[in-house]
Amino acid sequence: MLLRKKLLLKKLVNSVCNLSIIGLGVLYFQSTIYTFKKSFLTSILFKQFNLVIVYFIGNERYDDEQPIYLPPELASQGPRNLKTKYYCYLIELNQKFDYGVPVHDIVLVMRTELESDVLSSMGFELEAERGLLAVSLRYIGDIYLDQVPVLLCRRFQITLFEVLIHREVNKLEEVLKGLELGTGVVMDYFLLPAIRSRSQPSIDWEPISSVLFSYKNEDHFNCSSKGNAHVVHTKGGPVCTCVLQNSLVCTPHNGNVYFITGASEDLNGRSLLKLRNGSAITYKEHFAKRRNSIQLLFDQEPLLEGRHIFPVHNFLNRCRTKKEKESKNAHVDLPPELCDIILSPVSISTLYSYTFIPSIMHRLESLLIAVNLKKMHSDHCMQNVDIPAMKVLEAITTKKCQEKFHLESLETLGDSFLKYAASQQLFKLYQNHHEGLLSMKKEKIISNAALCRRGCDHKLPGFIRNESFDPKLWMIPGDKCGSDLLSEEPLSECRKIYVRGRRKVKSKTVADVVEALIGAYLSTGGEVLALFFMDWIGIKVDFMIVPYERHFQLQAEKFVNVRYLESLLNYSFRDPSLLVEALTHGSYMLPEIPSCYQRLEFLGDAVLDYLITMHLYKEYPGMSPGLLTDLRSASVNNDCYAQSAVKGDLHKHILHTSQDLHKHIVETAEIFQKSSLGSTFGWESETSFPKVLGDVIESLAGAILVDSGYNKEIVFQSIRPLLEPLITPATVRLHPARELSELCQKQHFDYKKSVVSYNGRNASITIVVGANGVTFKHTATAADKKTAKKLASKEVLKSLKESNFASSSTPSKLD
Repeated sequence: MLLRKKLLLKKLVNSVCNLSIIGLGVLYFQSTIYTFKKSFLTSILFKQFNLVIVYFIGNERYDDEQPIYLPPELASQGPRNLKTKYYCYLIELNQKFDYGVPVHDIVLVMRTELESDVLSSMGFELEAERGLLAVSLRYIGDIYLDQVPVLLCRRFQITLFEVLIHREVNKLEEVLKGLELGTGVVMDYFLLPAIRSRSQPSIDWEPISSVLFSYKNEDHFNCSSKGNAHVVHTKGGPVCTCVLQNSLVCTPHNGNVYFITGASEDLNGRSLLKLRNGSAITYKEHFAKRRNSIQLLFDQEPLLEGRHIFPVHNFLNRCRTKKEKESKNAHVDLPPELCDIILSPVSISTLYSYTFIPSIMHRLESLLIAVNLKKMHSDHCMQNVDIPAMKVLEAITTKKCQEKFHLESLETLGDSFLKYAASQQLFKLYQNHHEGLLSMKKEKIISNAALCRRGCDHKLPGFIRNESFDPKLWMIPGDKCGSDLLSEEPLSECRKIYVRGRRKVKSKTVADVVEALIGAYLSTGGEVLALFFMDWIGIKVDFMIVPYERHFQLQAEKFVNVRYLESLLNYSFRDPSLLVEALTHGSYMLPEIPSCYQRLEFLGDAVLDYLITMHLYKEYPGMSPGLLTDLRSASVNNDCYAQSAVKGDLHKHILHTSQDLHKHIVETAEIFQKSSLGSTFGWESETSFPKVLGDVIESLAGAILVDSGYNKEIVFQSIRPLLEPLITPATVRLHPARELSELCQKQHFDYKKSVVSYNGRNASITIVVGANGVTFKHTATAADKKTAKKLASKEVLKSLKESNFASSSTPSKLD
């Protein structure tokens, strides 16, 4: 009878689009009414139907476009004709690789004073082509600037960045033409070359003034330089060769930009140029044969020694480990008459140093976004809430950013705490509710849809970093063209922020960030700060101790071996009836025991998940992002708990009256005891465990938590010995199904859709993978689909590795 109802339930759930629940005992489906007993409905239907609810809630999308925030510290509004105070910060660059071109420091000039938290967080490394570049930031003083130097600084940095990033010299004149101090929001900070000094670094104004270069300057023709300096003809007019040295030029005929290192007295337009086919022609003939047929008029003037300028990359990308060799065509010989001077003088070190600035400023901008989020929360919190800006930044950075840190570890931590906080609150508040009802209420609190809604209500989507940095989209400070998109938005009554665009953000991403922020507050400020953040976001929970109401009395020794169990758990129960409840299966129905273990399992599941996750997070603080997720999934699962239960002989103390369950437990225990597994974690077991074995570990944890007055440390001390040895980064392995999926994705193997079939109670699954023209296939049968898939995946992986088509993709250990 029960099997028939389960099959009927499966049919109903598979057609859930036509399903709705009215009351506790009636299920409507396609105009047909099915009635179930309350015990069956609550123990099976709610548990299964709850999964369906989770699926639909978790896959909702938040379709409205959300703002992308820009920190107000980097922008300002309104004209500025009088002298204005600016704070100066030295961006120190430490080159950790050998290269012919050195870097030099840059001075960041801002109207806003940066907090010490931001300065301390700005110590990091960039992935340059040739090695690592260390970056740090420190305050060096302040300065007052009026309209003239402000415009000069803007002109310099706009010119330099437009050339380095976009290489569009033709549009440069148009951009600079509208440069003036006017109304409207503008990116208001300067990035200026520094003169390094032992006493006090300062701004190097000479290269900044290079934007004032003019061919009309008569000093070009009265050169006092020693050597062979003399006048040559350029595209814009005649200048001395000493002016061309250390200058940035463009060649309008092809739109290229070059840095001029000097002039070659041995080469001119009549010199021979060796071609790739081995022949040789003069430079003048070479340019004449080009597509646009360039005729050199001053073919006896010395050629200029130029080199291509450096590319601007996203140097924050964690994947930038490839070392690029200097191109053989990096250096070129250029006729002066084809060159138009953009900046003079400017050093090659300045050009190279400025290629790293967009990535550095993106990190600073991201940190300031995190600071504004932190302040927005502090405005609404009565307590002194302060966590590092870097921790908040980690919580709002997704994996898509491809940086060295992302939110996954904090999300895992926050997720476990949120589930525990909600579970214990509901357990205390609804002491007569069945586990199924408690699970449904918990889902309303912790579902992705609920968390997304709360996150959007508190403007979180605008703070989320969800894309890899693209230097071409970086807003050049002072450039009005990019600033036209900026608009002001209030965060609170006393705080504002700027919006630089809009985008769509998936609901799961917003939910992940909410959980990660909970994890950030928890990891740095403990449970109190985590609860403060949850309260601000709209999740009202507390850790007040509420007595557990017991409406029955029994002699626990009549049902279970209290002395043995207390010895095993190293804990003496104040109320031994909790021990009986924790070991009572739903099939064991006696008047003396009106409750089974499911309520305590609901609570114990949450507290064990949280305790183990927190233990792993604290025990291995240097783990790479995402490793915590792998550690938790391998140690917090039913198979892990079930093996621990058998190892401690707990299976002999479960109260039940099901013959089928008894047979399954005995068979599983015999298989486990004959196996040579040295641990109870991971995915090595090849048998399917009855769910009740894992459930009792959780229900016992819940019983100890309640009996001890919600002392989580006592719970961990009691349950931990059963779980030993605990997993470590050195012993963790991916689930075979996940490892196979990731391997196929990485190697571009053809992972066919799995074929599942059922024979009685057993499930069979066939997995097929096509790799380089070879088909790998295996079918596995087990008591449930998950175990069958694990076994089949394991065999296919083994075959792939033995055929040298793949190597093990074990997760990375500590960084």
